Amino acid sequence: MEILLAIFLTVLAGIVAIAFYYEHPKAEIPHGISERQKLYVLHYFMNFGLGLATFLDKVGIISEVHLLRVIMDTIPPLKDERLLIKDLRFERVKVRIYQPNTSNNSERRGILYFHGGVGRFGSIRAYERTCRYFCRKTNSVVVCVGYRLAPEHPFPAQFEDCLTAAIHFLRTAQDHGVNPSRVVICGDSSGGTLAAAVAQALVNRRDLPKLRAQILIYPFLQCVDLNLPSYQQNERVPILLKERTLVLGLKYVNLDLGLIKDVFKGCHVSEDRRLKYQKWVSPDHIPHEFKTRGYKPSATSLPSEEICEVAESMFDPVFSPLLAEDSVIAQLPETFLLTCEFDVLRDDGLLYKKRLEDHGIKVTWCHLEEGFHGTLFLALFGRVVAFRSGTKGLEKIVNFLRLM
Repeated sequence: MEILLAIFLTVLAGIVAIAFYYEHPKAEIPHGISERQKLYVLHYFMNFGLGLATFLDKVGIISEVHLLRVIMDTIPPLKDERLLIKDLRFERVKVRIYQPNTSNNSERRGILYFHGGVGRFGSIRAYERTCRYFCRKTNSVVVCVGYRLAPEHPFPAQFEDCLTAAIHFLRTAQDHGVNPSRVVICGDSSGGTLAAAVAQALVNRRDLPKLRAQILIYPFLQCVDLNLPSYQQNERVPILLKERTLVLGLKYVNLDLGLIKDVFKGCHVSEDRRLKYQKWVSPDHIPHEFKTRGYKPSATSLPSEEICEVAESMFDPVFSPLLAEDSVIAQLPETFLLTCEFDVLRDDGLLYKKRLEDHGIKVTWCHLEEGFHGTLFLALFGRVVAFRSGTKGLEKIVNFLRLM
């Protein structure tokens, strides 16, 4: 009976997953991406997982967010006897520390890693391979931060935990064999958002050592304009489709999904904010070569006072680091910024690069011409799911870190 029930639920979940697939915009895999069929298959399995999670949530078996976390945590880590790994707490925050299992006459570089997952998914375990890779390849001490997740811990608890961990590590770096002047913060996707926000929060801390650098891997950086060229060009490119980006972002800051259409039209941006932010967030600041692939300037809708009030949290620099004041941007550390051509978030990175360089901050920019969102994460899981662009991106980051 139990076997029949399991088969029934699996078949039903498959039907729901297929329905989920056809309800949503079909993926478009640009010819500029190598290994296109692999990405298409990956997109299908992701939609199956999302459909399964939605179904099991609706029938009351397990919540969508918890099932997706369980799936991510099943990623098996690679065994590596060359590393020393231990779990600690930096005050209230869980961390896992990776150290090379070799003697070292001098203090090592330290890397604080903030994982992606839009503040709702991801974990230390899910990013085990990423942190082990950077530890091995750069002979660094890597600290992966297990910050609390929404919705159980509402925004900005995630930022608060990352900031707490960063402050603690900067104060105690030598206890872990790290030179306090060689600490780098790093994050991918929403983890890149957190890294950018933490770096900004630390610029005026005179009681702490300065960060050596920040590494931002295809970060989300603003919610002012979701019709920038990259949002239009890559609207249906996996893994991060345009609509999915906003849905996940609204869930993260606990806002009603009914706002989606109005936010896409720009109704959440008041006239005052529009005037202030246009010097930082505008298609005019995107180089022409990034507009040639099907970009059309979009008309701006009139702001809605009600929606502007509800969407207030979306303009917090903790959520949208690109909107930080010039006085903050001017004090940021050297930056490595990675963008992907086929990523809706590409232009966020381009705009942040411009702001940093306008203030004299040294930026090492890596643009993956064949890259898409999530390609670096996948690069560590073998040939079956790895893409050449991801491998290239990881190598560029390692080369940058070796100079720190």
